[in-house]
Amino acid sequence: MRSAHPLPFGAEVRTDGRVCFRLWAPAATRVELCLEEDGGESLLPLVGESGGWFGLVTDRATAGSRYRYRIDGGLRVPDPASRFQPEDVHGPSQVIDPQRWQWSDAAWRGRPWEEAVVYELHVGTFSPPGTFAAVTRRLDYLAELGVTAIELMPIADFHGARNWGYDGVLPFAPDSSYGRPEDLKALIQSAHRKGLMVLLDVVYNHFGPEGNFLHHYAPQFFTERHHTPWGAAINFDGPDSETVRRFFIHNALYWLEEYHFDGLRLDAVDTIRDDSMPDFLEELATAVRRGPGHERHVHLVLENDNNAARYLIRNQYEHPRQYTAQWNDDLHHALHILLTGETDGCYADFEARPVWYLGRCLAQGFGYQGEPSAYRGGTGRGEPSRSLPPTAFVSFVQNHDQAGNRPFGERIHCLTDPERLRAAIALVLLTPSPPLLFMGEEFAAAQPFQFFCDFGPELAAKVAAGRRQGFAHFEGFAKLLEHRVPPEPNDPNTFDHCKLDWGCLDQAPHADWLGFYRNLLALRSDQIVPRLAGMRGGAGDFRQIKEQGLRIQWRLGDGSILTLLANPGDLPLPVTAAELPSGKPLYTYPPGLMINAATEQLPPWCVAWFLQEALP
Repeated sequence: MRSAHPLPFGAEVRTDGRVCFRLWAPAATRVELCLEEDGGESLLPLVGESGGWFGLVTDRATAGSRYRYRIDGGLRVPDPASRFQPEDVHGPSQVIDPQRWQWSDAAWRGRPWEEAVVYELHVGTFSPPGTFAAVTRRLDYLAELGVTAIELMPIADFHGARNWGYDGVLPFAPDSSYGRPEDLKALIQSAHRKGLMVLLDVVYNHFGPEGNFLHHYAPQFFTERHHTPWGAAINFDGPDSETVRRFFIHNALYWLEEYHFDGLRLDAVDTIRDDSMPDFLEELATAVRRGPGHERHVHLVLENDNNAARYLIRNQYEHPRQYTAQWNDDLHHALHILLTGETDGCYADFEARPVWYLGRCLAQGFGYQGEPSAYRGGTGRGEPSRSLPPTAFVSFVQNHDQAGNRPFGERIHCLTDPERLRAAIALVLLTPSPPLLFMGEEFAAAQPFQFFCDFGPELAAKVAAGRRQGFAHFEGFAKLLEHRVPPEPNDPNTFDHCKLDWGCLDQAPHADWLGFYRNLLALRSDQIVPRLAGMRGGAGDFRQIKEQGLRIQWRLGDGSILTLLANPGDLPLPVTAAELPSGKPLYTYPPGLMINAATEQLPPWCVAWFLQEALP
């Protein structure tokens, strides 16, 4: 089977072997193709078309040809829709013929979302080689762990040899530091053979600060009507925005169709400024649902600080109309306070009632459902989410942001007591919401995950200064920085120190942590996942017990009742007989804890799960 997503721009190899080049350059009067041939360069003029387009069909190029565009006789630029950049963002683009790759996963239709256990990883630091091929070699490990979906942090071509990926500037080109397009396709194909979904993190809210040339020949890509943390917003709703919207919607379809990705995670969509109706997010979801999502399971996941529940609405069959799920940062923040006591910055909104917010997130989705947020200047944040099923929310105790946006990149196991953390993990991994693990979390990796990049000296200095300024808003971070100097983001050693050490898995304490995760994920697979299909909104209810306890109950899709009794606090929690769940014990932490009619109190950091079968 061969797969290609036809693009109305970029370089497309035609069935007759000729290559069609098209570029949108509305600010240019003349565009030439700079084609590398026999050690030299040939200049071929593109023909001007209506609407700012320039095009050329030629037999002088073929798959593998390297090329640039020359704008008005001067600036040479890569193709913004380049499928590959073998020499990084300032080098030539390469013509790729996707029809040359033979797929062998024709029978793969993906997996239902309720089966998702997501493993977020950064390709460059997941292994010492830092390549797609190296990830492929670890797929058996991930499957045995109990993961069902790997999520790649952004891979779109960025400047230099190292980056988190959120500074991508050529969104159709897998970064060459990780391998060639064929290596990425081999990774995805191998994952499907092992029953693993592959999701991709994409960035549609900004371009990176180095290597983006669109301002020079297509300034209509941006608008001063809206502003973002990165400056002028991408133009999704002004004049010429239709071309911009098509660029990104084709990008989503390209990854799903040409690379067989099983879904996308859209980064920080709250910073996408769009006043149109339907907005860009709605249009993108419609294109995916009517396209690849019509034939197989395709999952669209949001990161959205606005807590906009409307994007997550289900239809009469409890299938997502638009987006499948959203990362539940509110749940993380409440749990993080309980684990660490940190209440700076974004955690401040949850400081007064972290247990209540934790219960609300587990039972209803968002912690903030329209209430004013002091951290955001008192403005209302969020929309009611109780009508959504728990599967519309992704739960986690850490991710790349929560570690990497600390001055020293500490993982959660470095910030709290291991008994607390184990109780929190037992809570997250057995809830109906799909859990997310951050690479290395499952064996308490000793390596931090710090911020790293590879920019020129001037930009690198600005990035480092900007991060130091951001840390000043966190009192705890500011105190740390009085005694320690954070790692330099542009230093290659910072990147190298983040690479996971896979030689520690048989050593203490890493082996113990790994066994703990494996056992919980096996229990989830056996007892929880088979009961989730068909869960409806309003399925969860919670009750806070005194100051520090929680009792949460969910009606699962098969009619069974799952109950959580938890004491996420440092003191014993008195309980009454009325607060004790019915049903058979499923799991307790600490292990071996007996909870029955004679139980009068729960020990500190106790988690107890009970399952009551559906009545016949």
